[in-house]
Amino acid sequence: MRSNRKNRYSQTIQPHLWSVVILAFCTLCSAFAQNKAIDFKKGNPFSDGYVAGNTLYVAGQQGPDSEGKVTGTDITLQTTNAIAAIEKVVKKAGFQMTDITSVTVYVTDLNDVPKMNDVYKKLMPDPKPARATVQVAGLIGGAKIEISAIAVKH
Repeated sequence: MRSNRKNRYSQTIQPHLWSVVILAFCTLCSAFAQNKAIDFKKGNPFSDGYVAGNTLYVAGQQGPDSEGKVTGTDITLQTTNAIAAIEKVVKKAGFQMTDITSVTVYVTDLNDVPKMNDVYKKLMPDPKPARATVQVAGLIGGAKIEISAIAVKH
């Protein structure tokens, strides 16, 4: 008689426990799916990154030198610094460089692409993300390169 009561009791409690577990899981997931800006400074027209759900959108990053200037620096240094800037945003958002799925590279001179590729191959982890490289007429501040990225948490 006692085992029948236990059976009936566990049969009614188990579905309720699963409901509570599923509800808790959904609540937790939605908490992590909150949208948030990364490195937004009041008065600026953009954020360095934006997390929407499990996706991070990294704004175009240039490669300034230690004094914040891009003019006079070569494509190798600008590419190195642009990728370092992307990595900073990616880490600050709680992502990893291996989460990057897509990159867009903007260059002002297509002759710089081979040198840019040499640096890019060394600094971007394998497998390399999908990428588009386009030539533009100019970039803000006289930069030679600007790189934007999209990362998705696995």
